[in-house]
Amino acid sequence: MSREKRMKRKKKVTKWIVLAMILCFLGCSLWSWMPVTERITLDLLKGRGKKVRLVLITDLHNCWYGKGQKDLLNRIDSEKPDIVLIGGDFFDDILPDERGKTVAEALVKKYPCYYVTGNHEYRQNRGQERKEYMQSIGVKVLAGNCETITVNETTLDICGIDDPAGIPGADWGTQMYSAWAQTSPEHVRLLLTHRPEPVHAYVEFDYDLVLAGHAHAGQIMIPFTNRGLYAPSQGLFPKYVSGTYELSNGSILEVSRGLSRERNPFPRFFNHPEVVVLDLV
Repeated sequence: MSREKRMKRKKKVTKWIVLAMILCFLGCSLWSWMPVTERITLDLLKGRGKKVRLVLITDLHNCWYGKGQKDLLNRIDSEKPDIVLIGGDFFDDILPDERGKTVAEALVKKYPCYYVTGNHEYRQNRGQERKEYMQSIGVKVLAGNCETITVNETTLDICGIDDPAGIPGADWGTQMYSAWAQTSPEHVRLLLTHRPEPVHAYVEFDYDLVLAGHAHAGQIMIPFTNRGLYAPSQGLFPKYVSGTYELSNGSILEVSRGLSRERNPFPRFFNHPEVVVLDLV
């Protein structure tokens, strides 16, 4: 075979390899775009009542889930939750708030809903505006306070704190202590927060369950593991990105991969957006 023919063949093979890589990239991106429902059972009640089903949604970032957000709403409705928890970055500074509002307004008509802010709510100085909106439609906004609710003979103290992007660090600590002071050891105690990484603060309080998001599961997940590549505030190969973790004080930390899709500057890989369903038994 002449040198010229070898060069042509090499170029042809290279083109096919590049095309295959592009198709693989697009395929992984589209596959990772598809949402999933993650169902988890946690043995937390210890005789304090009967099963309670929570749905945790985080990091929507005003992303699109079909006309009227029905793809997301139908997925949540099908799980028949007792309570819906909204763990921050529900709204965004780029995509329109109407998408997030459509979801919130539909959910609060059917379920008790609780909300904390994330860092993106505070972009463009709109954090307070968004909290007031959620309050106006009947969503319970948690910011250093605790709401008590009884479901299926189970009494829960649902506490929450603002994202530190919107308040000084000292005030964030004050919110942590204020929320805990409103709980009862006879109740199931939950902390709804946006960020998973300040575990040094969370272990100071004996919550049964801490719920968070923010990390987007590291954006690119390492296949066949629960590890991500990079997360804000945690850097490369972050520790708390997705799933269930037992903290040093015995509290359970549950981290959602979130629901952000087209808002991300870089596509998700091996990392589906998710709705988390938690059965407390």
